[in-house]
Amino acid sequence: MAAATRPPLVLASGSPRRVDLLARIGITPDRILVSEIDETPLKDELPRQLAARLSRAKAAAVAPQVPDCLVLAADTVVGVGRRILPKAETEREARDCLGLLSGRRHRVTTGVALALPDGRVLTRLVESIVTFQRLTQQQVDAYIASGEWKGKAGGYTIQESAEMFVRFLAGSHSNVIGLPLFETAQLLRGIGWLRP
Repeated sequence: MAAATRPPLVLASGSPRRVDLLARIGITPDRILVSEIDETPLKDELPRQLAARLSRAKAAAVAPQVPDCLVLAADTVVGVGRRILPKAETEREARDCLGLLSGRRHRVTTGVALALPDGRVLTRLVESIVTFQRLTQQQVDAYIASGEWKGKAGGYTIQESAEMFVRFLAGSHSNVIGLPLFETAQLLRGIGWLRP
């Protein structure tokens, strides 16, 4: 796909973290359109299933608005076992999340969907394993006071001060932030939009 004929890239996300991550690999979306979908998990839905479903749903919601564009969508889910942790909106939710994550291993799963102008949707599902140290009450209180947890899956954001809680990480660091860059680049290379 020649640069002159490349379709514009639309990011179906209002996340500034995803914009920053794309910039790391030299990509600036031509447009940002936030998808307005219900992100409530379905009954008995597992974290991997939720991430895959929501990324596809976000791409599907935005693609009809920009029919000649590529639409990149993603959704990141933090899970402990079969349990899906919320995107913490209140201090109570954030404390509950940190309590569950303290001293335990959890999985961060991101679904990535790329909707093409011809109607195809290419997808990837990426999982990283993260282990937190056992958190003290003082650490939890200080992290809550920072406000970094607001609106974040699992009540934390690894690219800020919560990174000091991480004892072990296996897999993609950018996935834990919100967009696995290797897999995203592979999708775009696979259709010839991104040069090798």
